[in-house]
Amino acid sequence: MNVLKCAAIATTMAFSLGSVPASADICLGMACMYNRMTPIQGIDATLGEINQALEAIKLRNSGGAADEGKAGDEVIIGNIKEALKLTKEINANDKLDRNRNRANGYLKKAREAVQAGDLPKATEDLKEAERRFAELKGMIELTQEDRVSQQTNLLNRMMGTPDAAAGARK
Repeated sequence: MNVLKCAAIATTMAFSLGSVPASADICLGMACMYNRMTPIQGIDATLGEINQALEAIKLRNSGGAADEGKAGDEVIIGNIKEALKLTKEINANDKLDRNRNRANGYLKKAREAVQAGDLPKATEDLKEAERRFAELKGMIELTQEDRVSQQTNLLNRMMGTPDAAAGARK
């Protein structure tokens, strides 16, 4: 009887493990919700949406879409919302994340300005957001000094990479 129970459990486990497809496309956890592109690609995509919003404002100001009214605002707001969604792809480290959140604040201010009908203020905020997102590219790569200061002797012993300057304070 005991052997029969063990066989039944082993068979059940084999079938349950075999029912999950073992493909490379399986992604588990919250990280899979957003990580469809690299941080640089996320920055470029965000800058593209900001540029589209600026072009829509420029078109609206030139009179090309003056008769659209709220419909023209919805296009601009849609571009800003899409840019905010794309910023979730930009995640490399904590420093970058803090600065990304600050740049997001300008996108949110621009959206509020468009909703209030203040297109010059929205243009200012979008240009500031564009400048801040462009600066994020330089923050992705750590400088050599940052790498040295983050290394410890224990890490170097574990990895087998002796470095006399590791953990050195200035």
